[in-house]
Amino acid sequence: MALALDESRDWYLVDCGEGTQQRLLIKSPQQIESPQRTKNRYTLSNLAGIFITHVHGDHIFGLPGLITSASMQGRRAPLTICAPEGVESFVRHSLKCAAVRNMPFELNFIRSDQSGFHFQDKNFKVTSHELSHRVPSYAYRFAEKPVIQSMDQDKLEALGVPRGALWGALQNGNSVTSPDGRVIHPRDVRQPPRSGRVAIIGGDNDQPDLLIDAMKGVDVLVHEATFTEPVLKKVGPQYMHSTARMVGEAAEKGGVSHIILTHISGRYRKHASDFASSVEALRSEAQSVFSGQIELAEDFACWALDRERKLTRME
Repeated sequence: MALALDESRDWYLVDCGEGTQQRLLIKSPQQIESPQRTKNRYTLSNLAGIFITHVHGDHIFGLPGLITSASMQGRRAPLTICAPEGVESFVRHSLKCAAVRNMPFELNFIRSDQSGFHFQDKNFKVTSHELSHRVPSYAYRFAEKPVIQSMDQDKLEALGVPRGALWGALQNGNSVTSPDGRVIHPRDVRQPPRSGRVAIIGGDNDQPDLLIDAMKGVDVLVHEATFTEPVLKKVGPQYMHSTARMVGEAAEKGGVSHIILTHISGRYRKHASDFASSVEALRSEAQSVFSGQIELAEDFACWALDRERKLTRME
């Protein structure tokens, strides 16, 4: 899954399955319809970080190829990969076995399964949260940095600060002296910071309730819903995956507004002859216990969460 912030070219990748680099080469419906808007959005040169939830192959087998492609495409900036134990060893051994030498950029691995892990850059602060699966698995909570607001014109006028250079200096973070001799600081006239948007993107997990504490203040939860409840009863709990109902119940308790269900079993189809085999059965099951908006992930699907916290699918 790719995550990007507004118009920034920086983007983040959560998990890297076998076909990831091929997907990046194929134009999505959004690119075909609006090539200028999405041009070069997901280039490997602009990839700001990779976050791996766990070591299962469908989540990591694409990493060596993607890294090699980044090298061939001219990337020079270091690449940070946040991942639990085992991922760094897999990547470095794969590159060694493939005789990949003289990489033009550094790979910085950060263990996301260690206490106190966090990743922070100019866009997000990211923390990891332990899940329940057959191998150690984690969710990542992406918290956008608070947005600094513009100057409050009413306060500026009330303080007698004339328009022009003094306003510009305050906007740039500098204190100024008003005509009557008072020192005005930016904090005195700046509107309160606007809280950033927050999303949780989880790995495989059969206990969504583990994320309830982390869900505080979260706008969007991206979580696996491999089965519906009737199918889980048939196949049993040994695969350690969630049902749509489990996710809906946890999100309702956690106060999340939007869910995107992913990692859906291949037994569910978009155009099925019976409802029980349809992907819509997952949405229906989650919606029976969740009062917010539910979306179903699929290849190349893209959603935008605006500043008013409205989630819209981009067609």
